Amino acid sequence: MSNKKSIRFFNDHEVRAVWDEVRNQWWFSVLDILEAINLQEDHEKNRNY
Repeated sequence: MSNKKSIRFFNDHEVRAVWDEVRNQWWFSVLDILEAINLQEDHEKNRNY
């Protein structure tokens, strides 16, 4: 099984993503999405959500 890793952009912020070949769907980093939505670059603060 091989997973394809990718960097996507949301509101000009990088969001890490991994393609799951078994389920045929992308998985995105929740912390990266929270950073883009809240304009918060501190991962520790993003973990509080």
